[in-house]
Amino acid sequence: MQVDVLNANELKKAAPVFGQVSFDEHEQIVFCNDKDTGLKAIIGIHNTVLGPALGGTRMWNYTSEWEAVNDVLRLSRGMTFKSAITGLNLGGGKAVIIGDAKTDKTPALMKRFGEFVHSLGGKYITAEDVGMETSDMDTVREVTPYVTGISESQGGAGNPSPITAYGVFMGIKASAKFKYGSDDLEGKKVLVQGIGHVGETLVEYLTGDGAEVYITDINEDRLAEVSKKYGAHIFTDRDIYSAEVDIYAPCALGATINDDTIDRLKVDIIAGAANNQLADEVAHGQILQNRGIVYAPDFLINAGGIINVYAELENYDRQEIMRKTENIYNTTLRILEKASKDDITTHFAALQIAKQRIADRKKQNLN
Repeated sequence: MQVDVLNANELKKAAPVFGQVSFDEHEQIVFCNDKDTGLKAIIGIHNTVLGPALGGTRMWNYTSEWEAVNDVLRLSRGMTFKSAITGLNLGGGKAVIIGDAKTDKTPALMKRFGEFVHSLGGKYITAEDVGMETSDMDTVREVTPYVTGISESQGGAGNPSPITAYGVFMGIKASAKFKYGSDDLEGKKVLVQGIGHVGETLVEYLTGDGAEVYITDINEDRLAEVSKKYGAHIFTDRDIYSAEVDIYAPCALGATINDDTIDRLKVDIIAGAANNQLADEVAHGQILQNRGIVYAPDFLINAGGIINVYAELENYDRQEIMRKTENIYNTTLRILEKASKDDITTHFAALQIAKQRIADRKKQNLN
């Protein structure tokens, strides 16, 4: 009898979760399915050493279930390090719902998703992400207390997007300070890719600081609206990665720094709100370092949103939210300086600090 033997690559394909780099020792992955509402969701819980896994829910029309699995794994892992480096007593988690948020999302679907979240008993706490609104979190709150980012009228911290944008702005200014010796953005050309809730507010901050802002988005109506509102230039060239600008701020989906784009970049700084901007953290981080391009680690500078929703758990006010978010400036500068001193990539420098905090807490928990 012939016995088929799988080679390493085939074995990896046969293990679509545990066999992936993005799995990275996840504690738990929950697949949620409900025929009546059409819900198909995945909850990823990466690490709960520092506290419950908090992270938003993203609704996206993924091209395959594997794409959704990989996304939730990468996102939940990033949330672990985001909370750790920001000094929050939270672990990392994330959820994705497969579907078109404009046509498939219903109150019934959101409530059913909330019931799945509730079944985890607080190990995972959800919040708003791409494809979600504050009102959706209010709906989830009807069936579980394990949700943040609810409306202020219901005692929540409200939409986290403006705070996320402020943290990214702080990260950009710190990067400018490191690269140019001054954090004054007057006259600096900044390309903002993606002008959703976060991107638009970032444009407002940048133009207010005197930057010459260029914007790009798949939604032409949004481009026209934001351009008129803030005086930003609409970037019309198809090849945004070859743009002659000083700063590139990716604020849409991740992995825009990849094998196809990285050699075309002409910028001094990459600092944006998108998660997982480096398709390959090691290889692409090293290339950016070799080329002298300053990369502000995304899981650090986009942490304003989680700082905002964490306020609901710790009961601190808007002033404290802004103070914690403004401190992203100091942390970013410290990491950029550490990377330069130790001759390592900025991503690795940030990862070292985050992992050390988790390791220290794990050691305390064992004693």
